Amino acid sequence: MNPATTPSFLLYGANGYTAQLIIDRAASFGLTPILAGRSSAKLKPLAEKHGLLYRIADLTDPAALDTLLLDIPVVLHCAGPFSKTAAPMQQACLRTGTHYLDITGEIDVFEHGMKLHEEAVRQNIMLMSGVGFDVVPTDCMARYLHDKLPDATHLQLAFANEGGSLSHGTAQTALEGLGGGGKIRRNKRIETVPNAHKTLTVDFGTGKPLVCMSIPWGDISTAYHTTGIPNIETFIGSTAGQVRLAKLGNYLGWLLSNRSVKSFLQKWITRRITGPDDGKRQQGRTHIWGKAWNAQGKTVEARLHGPEGYTLTALTALTISRKVFDGDWKPGYQTPAGLYGADLICQLDGVSREDLV
Repeated sequence: MNPATTPSFLLYGANGYTAQLIIDRAASFGLTPILAGRSSAKLKPLAEKHGLLYRIADLTDPAALDTLLLDIPVVLHCAGPFSKTAAPMQQACLRTGTHYLDITGEIDVFEHGMKLHEEAVRQNIMLMSGVGFDVVPTDCMARYLHDKLPDATHLQLAFANEGGSLSHGTAQTALEGLGGGGKIRRNKRIETVPNAHKTLTVDFGTGKPLVCMSIPWGDISTAYHTTGIPNIETFIGSTAGQVRLAKLGNYLGWLLSNRSVKSFLQKWITRRITGPDDGKRQQGRTHIWGKAWNAQGKTVEARLHGPEGYTLTALTALTISRKVFDGDWKPGYQTPAGLYGADLICQLDGVSREDLV
């Protein structure tokens, strides 16, 4: 398909690790990204390499953002940490009538976006955060279990990454949350709890059950809005050492929140973390587990398996972008599985799902 004739979306933060995976796969979805960011130093060679257009605008400049979005129908926002970058881009989209998508996993960003629902409806645009690994597969699992047990009162979700590694952007986002404690949803309200306040042993179907520790994953926000289940906990497959380190953070929160300490860690991340190479991504796998139960004790449980997390993010983000271009969207703030259903994730090659007894 000729790039000049395919629909164009704005890819902001295009020089990031995940964004470059999206660039590589966009043509297979019949889409052409217009690369965007705050500096031409990295964008220009990237655009020339792929034969794409690029635009420059800083998120702190509303007028420049409005110009950036001129004639743009959809923004796929990939510049983290989203706690700092999502709001200005969302506001620009509201001003210009542009659909907004992002790949965040940050609870506060989801919650903030949901407050913009009525304004997005008035502007006849869709705002959807979490169109990547967080939260598409887990949101689909939440919806799947709720569809099977509509009166569920409790939901637990866990995931494990087999192979792969962190990207620079993901590490920076995790750093922003240091010192903030864990999060759960209890009786419809989000509550702060100690880091790793609970552990589970989960059989992901990979041969050996894994210890999983509680983490403040995005589904604490999105799964509630997708399903209405009032009590939600989220977990990640972990080693004993990782659990001990997370619990140690409960006593060092003051240090981890210190600006100087964060600055030092940011510099270390910039020097040391670049993301998994092609080999690791091809070999890696993502595993999702979920369990829901109701007041009478009836339980439903399932597992899901799919591509490595960064590959999955590129695929789900482009899948949803394509749907928006095809007219499959709804005004206001939406969650992935809330709008597209539990089987959204099953549209990807290499994804399987199974019920557990």
